[in-house]
Amino acid sequence: MTANHSVVSADQVDFVRGGRFLLRDVTLRVEQGQHWVLLGANGAGKSTLLSLLGAFAHPTNGTVHVLGHRLGRVDMRELRAHIGHVNPRHSVQHPLTVRDVVLTGLTNTPEFIPRWSPTEEQVAHAYELIASLGMQDRSDAVWPNLSQGERGRALIARALIADPQLLLLDEPATGLDLAAREQLLTALDESRIRFPNLASILVTHHLEEIPMTTTHAILIRDGRVTARGEVADVLTTAHISECFDHPIEITRQRGRWVAQTRVSEHVG
Repeated sequence: MTANHSVVSADQVDFVRGGRFLLRDVTLRVEQGQHWVLLGANGAGKSTLLSLLGAFAHPTNGTVHVLGHRLGRVDMRELRAHIGHVNPRHSVQHPLTVRDVVLTGLTNTPEFIPRWSPTEEQVAHAYELIASLGMQDRSDAVWPNLSQGERGRALIARALIADPQLLLLDEPATGLDLAAREQLLTALDESRIRFPNLASILVTHHLEEIPMTTTHAILIRDGRVTARGEVADVLTTAHISECFDHPIEITRQRGRWVAQTRVSEHVG
């Protein structure tokens, strides 16, 4: 499949700011139905790459195609309307209900815009998504009264309501306790099964935050890709240790990944 027909692709991309390379020679292709995790240490370039793939920035060198359109030759604001974003730092200034926050995903705005109101079908779809994420009893709860876990699941519903072709998740488990994180990961797994054609990219630097339905992985260190491909081939002890510049033992238990510092045989 060519770059033009991939859901999103980057070819030999550099991104330079203030004379410094934040990304260098990055190549990536995400196809329909694939679910990628983007891993790297803090400052490795994960969020920068996600901003390119989400049509928020242009590359300095190389090409980026999003939903068949090359950045630089398309209205990026229009393009972003077809991409779902899950950002745990999403700001809600007014005491909107869960239902209303989800509906703002249709306009891609923090609140309802003037002279706009959702149709009955759109409201019904919002309730359906809220229920599918286990929030049916909280649809009328106002945002300030939600737990961090409930907010995370509501933001997934918000991202899905416009039926996007691509879902981008920027460290969605940030600030969640153990139970809330597990509820979020379960919701992500279930939504991926429910929308089989959806492609997604999840950014994290914690392996325990990777959903079981993840199909592919890309590792980035100092702005360069160190490994990419099918998840089982990439998330290995050797690749992760190189990416994080630390001896890390990688195991997989019941479909989930576990990372632990490799302990010398002579310890103890």
